[in-house]
Amino acid sequence: MIGILALILSMISPFVWAHPHSFIDLDSSLVTDNQTITGVNMVWSMDEMTSAELLHDASLAKDSPAIWQSMADELIANAAIQNYFTEMRSGGQPVEFGKKPEKYALSRKGNKAILSFVLPLEKPVSLVNNVITISTYEQSYYVDMSYVEDDNFRLPADIAASCSVSIDTPKPDASLLDYAQSLDKDDAPEEDMALGSQFAQTVTITCK
Repeated sequence: MIGILALILSMISPFVWAHPHSFIDLDSSLVTDNQTITGVNMVWSMDEMTSAELLHDASLAKDSPAIWQSMADELIANAAIQNYFTEMRSGGQPVEFGKKPEKYALSRKGNKAILSFVLPLEKPVSLVNNVITISTYEQSYYVDMSYVEDDNFRLPADIAASCSVSIDTPKPDASLLDYAQSLDKDDAPEEDMALGSQFAQTVTITCK
């Protein structure tokens, strides 16, 4: 487990080096109840290099359910410290998340490790005549977290008629791209640049 923890802690530390060297594909959907959001169902697919040590250690333990659960526990605990790398706003105001997901799991798909969980909200958020924004990113931009396709964020059927969703992918200028690409694993981006947020996608849910 020491090797796994070293990998995960280095990947999600707020001081980790940059830019990007690890990739997580996002797939999400809202959890709703009576025209309110109660959570966000998230699936994070880690790239093969990031997944390699996790899957190797799980194989050494003969894919023991206890090992998979322990790794999931560590991932969720460390993600929680970083607010699940997610910023959510309702009508422009920050939305608070619950302390810990009730449902989460780590699994394997081919050569990729998949972390799935329901991110709970501290309080339900009304969808009626509201605009919700969600961004998921790692601030140093060591880890690129992104929706590869627009349909990787979905609305449940009960609000599909009254809400629409769009994903905005920023287009940083050439100088910022050059700066990010120039950073090696031993280089740190300037702290006040908020590098990850400048590359972060924004999901916008607009409801009547």
